[in-house]
Amino acid sequence: MKDYLKKDEWKIIEEGFNPSFNRISESIFSLGNGRFGQRANFEETYSGDTLQGHYLAGIYYPDKTRVGWWKNGYPEYFAKVLNAPNWTGIRFDIDGEVFDLSKCEVNDFKRILDMKNGVLERSCEAKLKSGRIVKIHSKRFCSIANDNIACIRYSFKAVNFADPIQITPYIDGDVMNEDTNYDEKFWEPISETADEHQAFIITETKKTAFQVCTGMQILIEKNGDQIDADNKSFTKDKYAEIAINTRIKDDQEIVVYKYVANITSENHPKNELQTICKKEVEAAAANGFNQLLADHQNAWAKKWEESDIIIEGDVAAQQGIRFNIFQLNQTYTGEDERLNIGPKGFTGEKYGGSTYWDTEAYCIPFYLSTADQRVARNLLVYRYKHLQKAIENATKLGFKDGAALYPMVTMNGEECHNEWEITFEEIHRNGAIAYAVFDYIRYTNDENYLTEYGLELLIGIARFWSQRVHFSNPKQKYVIHGVTGPNEYENNVNNNWYTNFVAVWCLKYTMYAINYVKSNAPAKFESISEKIKFYEVTETKVWKDIVEKMYFPVDTEKQIFLQQENFLDKEIIQVKDLPNEDRPIHQKWSWDRILRSCFIKQADVLQGIYFFEDAFDVETIQRNFRFYEPLTVHESSLSPCVHAILAAKIGDYDKAYEMYLRTARLDLDDYNNDTEDGCHITSMAGTWMAVVKGFGGMRIENDMLCFTPYLPSKWKGYSFKIRFRNRLLHIQVNQSGTSIRKVAGDELTIKVKDKDIRLVRDQSIQC
Repeated sequence: MKDYLKKDEWKIIEEGFNPSFNRISESIFSLGNGRFGQRANFEETYSGDTLQGHYLAGIYYPDKTRVGWWKNGYPEYFAKVLNAPNWTGIRFDIDGEVFDLSKCEVNDFKRILDMKNGVLERSCEAKLKSGRIVKIHSKRFCSIANDNIACIRYSFKAVNFADPIQITPYIDGDVMNEDTNYDEKFWEPISETADEHQAFIITETKKTAFQVCTGMQILIEKNGDQIDADNKSFTKDKYAEIAINTRIKDDQEIVVYKYVANITSENHPKNELQTICKKEVEAAAANGFNQLLADHQNAWAKKWEESDIIIEGDVAAQQGIRFNIFQLNQTYTGEDERLNIGPKGFTGEKYGGSTYWDTEAYCIPFYLSTADQRVARNLLVYRYKHLQKAIENATKLGFKDGAALYPMVTMNGEECHNEWEITFEEIHRNGAIAYAVFDYIRYTNDENYLTEYGLELLIGIARFWSQRVHFSNPKQKYVIHGVTGPNEYENNVNNNWYTNFVAVWCLKYTMYAINYVKSNAPAKFESISEKIKFYEVTETKVWKDIVEKMYFPVDTEKQIFLQQENFLDKEIIQVKDLPNEDRPIHQKWSWDRILRSCFIKQADVLQGIYFFEDAFDVETIQRNFRFYEPLTVHESSLSPCVHAILAAKIGDYDKAYEMYLRTARLDLDDYNNDTEDGCHITSMAGTWMAVVKGFGGMRIENDMLCFTPYLPSKWKGYSFKIRFRNRLLHIQVNQSGTSIRKVAGDELTIKVKDKDIRLVRDQSIQC
C-alpha cells in the first residue's frame, strides 16, 4: 500500500517527483472520453521508467497465443488493446540539450487530475545538466463534448538563460505494446503528411486492417503573442513532426497549443479519414483552447449532476468514490453498442483490454442507475450480437445443438484468453451474462428485451448447462466437474458451489422467459423456436430434472456452503495469520503453493450469495460470510465491493467500511502492487455499489425499489442520485435520518426500512 497522493475531494494531487512511482501515476492520472484515451505520460522526452500508452476503443490486434502445448478448442490468439499512435509528444531541445526530467534536478513538481472538469495539469521547475533552469506547465484533456478531439496547452519558461530552442510537436505511430509476445509491432504505415502548422499520419493494424488517422494543428505563442517561427516539417513511416526554431531568454515563456483528432475506420470510410481529421483539427483550432475546455467542462458537469456521490466528513472516502466514478464515465459512454468495457479502460494494456464477465456482474448496475437505460441495454445488445460466436466457441469444445459458451475474454465474440484454467474451466461467466439480463429487466421493467433479444440468448446458455453437467450414480445427483469458480486460486475443482447454483438458476430463469414470451408474443416465440430448432418439451424436461437433482456441496456441521467438494480438507488458516512479507501471495508464492492453500482470491460462495441474496436468510448469509471472509486475500479488484455489500447486509458495519475504503482506494493507494499496469476500471463500478447497495441498502424486492440506509460512523452524511424506470431520485443520509426526493418522472412508491413511501415530484420525504 502506498500513500503518496494528497487527499482532496475533487482532485488527485501528486507533489514531488518520485520516479519509482511514475508508472503508478501514469495509470492514475489517465484521461479518456469513451472513444480514446491515454496514460499520463509526459509530453516531453522522458528516458526514465515509463509505460507509453495511447488507446482507441474497439481497435485491437489478434496476437498469436504463445503456449508450449496445444489442445482442441484452445484460442488461436490473445486480443491486444493496441498501443496506438502517440499524439501527446512535444520535444524540447535547448541549444542541442534535450529537456528530459529523468536527467534533470526536478523541483516543485506537481501533477493534478481535476476530476470535476476532466483535466490533467502538471508543473515543475527543472535544472538541466548544463545549469539551465526551466519551468514548465502543461494542461490537457480528451474532449467529452466532441469525442474526436483532444487538446494540449504546454508552456516552457526560461529562468536563467538565453539560447536558441527547438520545439517539436510530433505524432508517432511507430509504437509497440509492452506485452507483445514476439516484440512485434502491430501497425503498418499508410501515409504521412505535414506542413508548417498541420501534420497527419494514417496507420493500419496488421491482420485486422483497422485504419486510424491521427492529426494535429499547432499554434505557438511567446509572451502571449502568436509567432510565426521558422517551422520545418518532417515525415517518415508512421511519423510526422513540425520543428519550430526560435530563441528564448530570461523570463520568456513559450506556449504550444496542440489540437489533436483521432479518426478511425470503425466510424468512417477509410478514404475519408484524413479529410475528416483535417476538418476536426481546424475546427478545434478555430474554436480555441479555452472554448473547447469550456464545452468539455460543461459536458462533465452534466455527468456529475446525475452520477456524483457526495460523502461528508471523510475526504479519503470522498476522493475514492469520485475517482472511481470519473474513470467509469470517461471509459464508457454507451454511445456505441459495438463497444464494451475493458478491465483497464484507457489506462493500460494488461488483460488485452477485452470484455470480461466484469461488465455484466459489476458495471451494468452502475450504468442502470446513472445513465439513460439505453446505455445498459446496449451492453446487453453487445452480447446478443455475439451469440453466434458464443455458439461457435462451445462447438469448438464439443458442445452441440446451439449450446452457447460466452468467452471469458473477447473483442468480437471469439474466445481469446490464453490460460487454459480460465478458457476451459471458468464457465460461470455464462451465468453472469444471464444474470445481467434478469438484473436489467428487474430494474427497468423492460420485459420486451426478453422478446427481442433475451430469450434466444438464454436458451443458448441453458443448452450449454444441460450438456455441461453429468449424472453421478454414487450421488444420484447431477454434478459439474473440472471447473474454476470466481476464486481463481482454485483450478480444476469439482462441484464449485457458485457454478452449480448459477447453472440451476439459469435453467429456471430461462424457463420463466420461455413462458413469458409464449404468453406475450406467441408469434415471436414460434419464430425463435424455428430459427434455433428449439424443442421445448424435450429440452425443458431435461432442464427440470437437472434443477431438481443438482448437487450442492455443504458442510452440515458448520452449516455453510462449501466452495467446492472437499474444501475443508485443506489446512484452514486465516489471512490475519499470514506474515506481511507473504502478501500479496500471487507475487510472493509459487502457483503450486497457492493452489494447495485455503486462501481465496475473491468472493466465490459470497459472489453467489450477493447475486441471489433473496434466496437466503440473514443467518445463512452471516455464517458463510464469517467463514469465508477471513480466508479471502482480496487480490482481485472484484472482491472487496461484494464483501462490503454483504457486511452491511448482516450489520458488520466496521467490516463494510473497511472493505469500502479498500475498493474505493484500491488504485489510489496501490493496495495490490499492480496499479502501474493500469487502473481496475470494471471493479470501480463495484465501489459505487458498495455505497448505494451497501450503505444505502438499495434493492429491488417484489418489483419495488427498497432502501435500508446506514450511516458509517466516520461520515457526517452521504447522498447520491439514481435513475429508476424513468424517474430520478435523490437520496440523502445523515445523522438526522434519510431524505428522499423524486427529482423527475412520474409518482412512485418505494420502501424505506420496510415502510412504503409515495413520492411525488419535488417532494422531499424524511424517513
